[in-house]
Parts: sequence; C-alpha cells; structure tokens
Amino acid sequence: MSTKRILSVKDLSTHYFTSKGVVKALDDTNFDINGGESLGVAGESGCGKSTMALSLLRMVQPPGKIVKGSIKIGGLDVAQLSEKDARRKLRWQKISMVFQGAMDIMTPVYTVGYQMKEPLKYHKDIRGQKADEICMRYLDMVDLDPELFYRYPHELSGGQKQRIVIATALLLEPDLVIFDEPTTALDVVVEARIMNDLKRLKKELNNGMIFITHDLSILAEISDNLAIMYAGWIVEHGSASRIYKNPRHPYTQKLIAAIPRLHKDIDRLEYIPGAPPELTNPPKGCRFHPRCEHAFAKCSQVEPKEYFEDGVMVRCHLYGDD
Repeated sequence: MSTKRILSVKDLSTHYFTSKGVVKALDDTNFDINGGESLGVAGESGCGKSTMALSLLRMVQPPGKIVKGSIKIGGLDVAQLSEKDARRKLRWQKISMVFQGAMDIMTPVYTVGYQMKEPLKYHKDIRGQKADEICMRYLDMVDLDPELFYRYPHELSGGQKQRIVIATALLLEPDLVIFDEPTTALDVVVEARIMNDLKRLKKELNNGMIFITHDLSILAEISDNLAIMYAGWIVEHGSASRIYKNPRHPYTQKLIAAIPRLHKDIDRLEYIPGAPPELTNPPKGCRFHPRCEHAFAKCSQVEPKEYFEDGVMVRCHLYGDD
C-alpha cells in the first residue's frame, strides 16, 4: 500500500442558505486519505455524508456553498477552483464518484459503449478503436463480458449497470473514487459480488476510495478507516478495526450495537431514541447530547473538541480534559 497522501481535508464546512435559515450540513471536517486506503463514512440520513462527497467534487449546488476550509488533491485546492477548472482538471481526472442509484443514470437511447467513451473523449481526446479497447478492458476489470459494450441499458440487469458505472468512474484512473451507497436496491447476492469486485480493485489500482453508507456491516468488509458522522460533524474517525472493537463515541456505540450478530447472543438490538436535529438550529454544545444516555451538564453548553488517542479521533466530552 502506498503511503502517498492523495487527499487532505482541513476544517471543511458546507452550508445551505435557505429561506428558513442556514443549514449547517457539514462543519469543521478533517481527514486525510493515502493511496491504497479506503475510508468508510457512516451515519443516519441527513448527517452530511453526501454533502461531504459533493464538496470534494466541487458539485454543491445553490443554495449550498463551501464556506470554510480546504480540500487538496494532486496539487489542486478544490475549494478555490472555478467551475470550468473543476470540470477540466478535477472531476473524473482526480476524483470520480459512483452516485446513489447509479444504475438508473444511464441514458436508455445510447449504447453502453457510447456512454462510457464520453469521459475519454472530453478529457483525453481519445476516440475510435483505442477508446473502445480501453472501455472493454475496464468492463473486464469489473468482471463483465466486454460484449456488453454494444448493448443498451434496458438489456442489462441492475447489477450489470452498477458495475458499468463503476468501470466508467475508473476509466481515467483518478486518485480517488467515491461510492455513495454503491449497493442500494441490489439483492444480497449481487451486492456481495460487487463488494468483492471493489475489494479486488482496491488492491489492484492502489487509489483511494471513500464508501458512503448507513450500513456499518458493509463497511466492515472493505474499509481501512472509518468516519462516523452525526449532524454535520465527524464524531469518531480512525482505524476501522479499532473502532469496531472499541467504539468510543456513544453514537458509534449505538450504531454498532444495532448490527445483528451471527456468533453472539444478544437479547435485543440497540436503538437510538429520538431523531437527528434540525440543522438550521442545531443543539447548543454537543449536537448528540439530546439523544445521549451519557450526557451531563457540560454537553449541553460547550462544543466538544477533537480528542486523539491510539490513532482514533473522538469528539466527545467523555474523553480528554477539555
């Protein structure tokens, strides 16, 4: 595994300026990714996972805006790029993304090959037989028959379309690939095959990968590191094996306790009472304190700082001396 730093995110904040107020969807986010590493990002719906991914791609749409922080990849400061430069220098070349529901984004009137060749034509001016050969090679890489290059999307299964989108995201050999719920709406057999393909590709390509999901059991298979998000914050971040074995933040503990176990007797699964907060007016202090069984007076008054121990960051007043 390469130790080359490919992505560095510092103090990243992205807000949405709506008629109801400022939605603080992502606040003070910090993490790095090296070549060959995978980061799993987990949390409830609305916690900021997809906003973080769109920020990395410089694709946050109005009324959203990156209000603070830096995103550096391959010598580019993403937060400072114009839209023109983001299209030409960043997307697909440095960072690509497999969007949630990716199997439904293919245009039905064009063949698989026609759609796959678009990034090669636009970014590299590669056309004709050479482009065909590159696309077929990447279809084979995701365990698909290269003959699918000539098919139309309606002739394919959901799993085949998902893997075609993954192959397209890899075509320009980007430093980082983001997968947003890559197995949503797929049956468990197809899901397992795709996850096995992604684990193999991670070893072969040695690029960085980010996997976004609400399902921690999926991330256990493929993630080197974990980032647990709640209400726009990363509340725990570090080695996946350490976090699974010894979760520290009360929110992480509850998420992991909610996963069914095959080899462990559990009387009942855990759940988290209440609902995530409205981010136009997040709770004062720790954003999780209204739902936390360990909360004490300080939690409702003071925002917790990032505390580091044994390679794991936890943002909680139960740790450190702040």
